[in-house]
Amino acid sequence: MELTGLFEMQKRLDAYIEENNGVERDVFREKLLALTVELAELANETRCFKFWSQKGPSPKPVLIEEYVDSIHFLLSLGILRDMEDLQEWPKGKMAGDLTDMFIRTQRAVLDFGERQDRASYEAIWVHYGAIAELLGFTPDEMIRAYREKNDENYARQQRGY
Repeated sequence: MELTGLFEMQKRLDAYIEENNGVERDVFREKLLALTVELAELANETRCFKFWSQKGPSPKPVLIEEYVDSIHFLLSLGILRDMEDLQEWPKGKMAGDLTDMFIRTQRAVLDFGERQDRASYEAIWVHYGAIAELLGFTPDEMIRAYREKNDENYARQQRGY
């Protein structure tokens, strides 16, 4: 899946948010924590780890919205560390269920926070690709959901979110 357009959209949104909020410092740590929170919110909506509950996962529209919340922060982190030249979603196969993927993805995010290099950044994308596959998201669905949430993020800024 092509990422160039998403990076461009995210770069514009980030600039708008930072200007709108007077941000003049490196917010890498805050965005890294935001990514881990969004990943946890997605896990919570899938309910994949809730062995004690009979309730199933949230509907697909809720899941994909939570998913693309993460993608916003993943793109932002790449922009902050000059990795927006990543043109294609890195491919890779991963075995395991959703619980495994969430744990591994959390590790990958934290690893990138420590190393801040290309290999660890691309590893996060591979993990998120595995989650998307397990959740049955198509590239078109993900792009559409990203664009919709991007528009909502602008609207939220205008409302003083």
